[in-house]
Amino acid sequence: MRFVRLSVVRTTIVRMLELGIAQLSQVATALAALPRDLDDAERIDLIATLERLKNAASAAQAVAAVDFDHSQRAAQVEAQVPARRVGEGVAAQLGLARRESPFRGARWLSVARVLHTQMPHTLRLMASGALSEHRASILVKETDCLDETDRRHVDHALCGAGGNAASLSTRALEQAARRHALALDTSAVVERAAKAEADRHVTIRPAPDTMTWVGALLPVKQGVGVYAALKRAADAARAAGDPRSRGQVMADTLFERVTGASAAEPVSVALDLVMTDRAFFATTDEAAHVPGYGPVPAGWARALAHQALTHDTLDRAQLWVRRLYTTPGTGCLVAMDSRARLAPKSLARFIARRDHDLCRTPWCGAPIAQTDHVTDWADGGQTTVTNTQGLCTRCNLAKQAPGWQAGPLPGAGRTHRHTVATTTPTGHTYYSRAPAPPGHLDISTSPVEQLVYDLIA
Repeated sequence: MRFVRLSVVRTTIVRMLELGIAQLSQVATALAALPRDLDDAERIDLIATLERLKNAASAAQAVAAVDFDHSQRAAQVEAQVPARRVGEGVAAQLGLARRESPFRGARWLSVARVLHTQMPHTLRLMASGALSEHRASILVKETDCLDETDRRHVDHALCGAGGNAASLSTRALEQAARRHALALDTSAVVERAAKAEADRHVTIRPAPDTMTWVGALLPVKQGVGVYAALKRAADAARAAGDPRSRGQVMADTLFERVTGASAAEPVSVALDLVMTDRAFFATTDEAAHVPGYGPVPAGWARALAHQALTHDTLDRAQLWVRRLYTTPGTGCLVAMDSRARLAPKSLARFIARRDHDLCRTPWCGAPIAQTDHVTDWADGGQTTVTNTQGLCTRCNLAKQAPGWQAGPLPGAGRTHRHTVATTTPTGHTYYSRAPAPPGHLDISTSPVEQLVYDLIA
């Protein structure tokens, strides 16, 4: 019984895939309707089958992406696009199709090109369902310092006949590829490591519960040295009876050694906090918003404001109140008070607050770098709240490529939240709606907004 039912599932999926592009959209519906009255052995078989299907689909995506790249570049050359601009917008279109950022789209296209031209065994292993996109990307990354001949050698050794890439753990696969690269061209690996030191940097990104991740990419000797020093400090503090955990002591020590201030003292920073008057005066607990981080609890925001006003280092504290105005019912952000001590009134700041400081391209999520005219200035677009959006540099450049069109939906910012429709050269349209301001939930509030929400979803 088990094998009969699983065979039916497999046959159904295969037949649907053979029907062509027009019917492929039905696959998701079919997968959602798969039988659930299976025993546990059948469930494991089903999960394994679906995993192979995902991997094979990734291989098909890679091939289609390379073909799309070639076609788009050829069309741009034929249209006499300047050589330096040929290829603009291709990665952005791929990112939109995959529901991810243009940056990830570009990185994935680079991997697809390598798989298609230099690592055919890896691509075939993906197509068979035995290797995931992530593990294939690792092989591409670990061999990027090799010439094509050596790269093909690694491809054959690990993914060709007799290769064991499919049976290795992700970590073991990474190490195996690195060992092959070292054996084939040690100098290239060493040179890549030397160049990597120039890429050392520090990053910060939001973490849950009003926390942040601060990370540093360092040469291994420096990274190990930093960690060892923090660990020694934590061990000494714990041995002296410090009640904090080892991790807490290490985190506090890092802050103190970098800033020179005590971790117990309030931090003097200029924090741009956006919250409703109701939350500010504690009549509601509507979430506040920290640009670059996201929603934070109203109580936490009030405590921060209170700390800035009452701490004995008030002369160093930077606190200001800026009023935001929204339309009743729709929750559209329509204006912002200019009475701010540290910043003048500007359209760019208003757009950044409306868009929560994140690029408006669907699935991008990069910080806003430029205030963009939705309808280009050259095409008659005005510098208004309705016709502007926050974009990162990459997305703004992609939008300038031939064949791209964009415009705000009628009523944007009045009857529904600001929404932009962007159409790519292939005729596919994507919708981007401004996030809800503090005090409003990100749900539809009118028939028009429900339509927009359905289009985005």
